[in-house]
Amino acid sequence: MNLHNMYNNALIFYFVLCIILSEEVMALNLILHTVKQEKQRIEYMLGKYQAELSVLPRGTISTKTVGEKTYYYLKYRDGKKVISKYVGKKEIENIQSLVEKRRHIEAMVKSLQEEKAIADKVLEGAV
Repeated sequence: MNLHNMYNNALIFYFVLCIILSEEVMALNLILHTVKQEKQRIEYMLGKYQAELSVLPRGTISTKTVGEKTYYYLKYRDGKKVISKYVGKKEIENIQSLVEKRRHIEAMVKSLQEEKAIADKVLEGAV
């Protein structure tokens, strides 16, 4: 093999290597772009959920039976105090469903916060 052939082979190897690296960089950029979009979606959803949580009732429903009558209360904390608010029989199903909806949204918020932390770490490592 002469010097000219060795040079051509080295040049071909260099160009192939550049193409491979270029494709890997493009793939990495696509992944980072996707992670950024996902982080934006997570932040948007967190905002929506926080707004919804601000209007949903906190606490749990408890019952108290006096004689043959059952009374329903929505109990929640305000600092160190436990607040009990009477809930009428006509309202109990609606309030119960709102409390359950709040619990579901709180679980979603927790999950989204964990996902956001992962996205932050990925993007932090990319800088």
